[in-house]
Amino acid sequence: MKKSHIQTEVDAWYLYAILSEKEEDPIIANVFSQMSEIEKSHAVEFAKKMSLTFDQISKPSWRAKALNRIGKIFGYDYVLGALMDTEKSLSDTVMRQKENRKIQLSGNEDSHVKILRSILENEERVNGTQLSRFEKRHRSVGGNAIRAAVLGGNDGLVSNFSLVMGIAGATEGQSGVLLAGSAGLLAGALSMALGEWISVKSSQELYENQMELEMEELETNPEGEKKELKLIYMSKGIPEAQAIEIVEELMKDKIQAHQVLVKEELGINSEELQGSAMEAALSSFFLFGIGAVIPVLPFMFTDGIQAIVLSSVFSSIGLFLIGAAITLFTGKNVWYSGFRQVFFGLAAAAVTFGIGKLIGFSLAG
Repeated sequence: MKKSHIQTEVDAWYLYAILSEKEEDPIIANVFSQMSEIEKSHAVEFAKKMSLTFDQISKPSWRAKALNRIGKIFGYDYVLGALMDTEKSLSDTVMRQKENRKIQLSGNEDSHVKILRSILENEERVNGTQLSRFEKRHRSVGGNAIRAAVLGGNDGLVSNFSLVMGIAGATEGQSGVLLAGSAGLLAGALSMALGEWISVKSSQELYENQMELEMEELETNPEGEKKELKLIYMSKGIPEAQAIEIVEELMKDKIQAHQVLVKEELGINSEELQGSAMEAALSSFFLFGIGAVIPVLPFMFTDGIQAIVLSSVFSSIGLFLIGAAITLFTGKNVWYSGFRQVFFGLAAAAVTFGIGKLIGFSLAG
């Protein structure tokens, strides 16, 4: 048993308690409260095995505090996302260790997400909409904006750092590097922005088409849609008689019925369609650009070996910070994750620098 494992449990206890306090829906809040108690009990039992007192283990880490601050600014769905990423990372690690040791899997390695669902399904007051909402949040938490910011900056930094070092290797770090680095920044950022715009726009168009089709089905075959809704609610654990009552009430308002069908049957949250493709493109452009500008900065005020060294130092710092930020989702050690990111980034840059040197020698010869 490692002390870091206890800290992971303490952080989860702390964050689930915060989620419970901030959640407006009392059913979902109760789920988070119960999960907090489960995590607390794990932490206490682990501490006993290491002869540690409650006071010695009860303080949340910087990671948990940082996630709480992020939740205050961006909303607590991001905190739930990070928690679920951590749970998945831990369960994957446990399964790999068991497989390596030839230990049979018990099926409980990913039990925390299953526990969340089980708590909901056994709540007497739970309804299909609440369960759908909770599950929707679990499906969407892996792709949140904070993760996109970190990965977008990482893409910009690594790709442009490698490009800059390749050109620097071929030109000994002279003025051409600044031009190439600036071009790489703009080209990469524009490409990322266009890709994001196409992704968001195409998804919106697909969802809008599915929603129109669902409305046509509702108008032409309302009895069939009633049966579908009844089966959906029954699959959520709602008794048939209660499901029929819910469906009959919903079908009195065609717009409301359509909204529920879109969410329950298609898994589409209509609020997501309100997102701007242009806003997503601009965000992607700037996130990539922030990372990509770091290795170019030294070449704006100097050149040669000095600029190459400064670019490597600045980029290494940026890479370490990105690696540290990634631990918000993985729960891994900050130093390990940070230096791992630095190692791979420098390795990629070293390869392109070496290739640039070879090309420079060939051109000079």
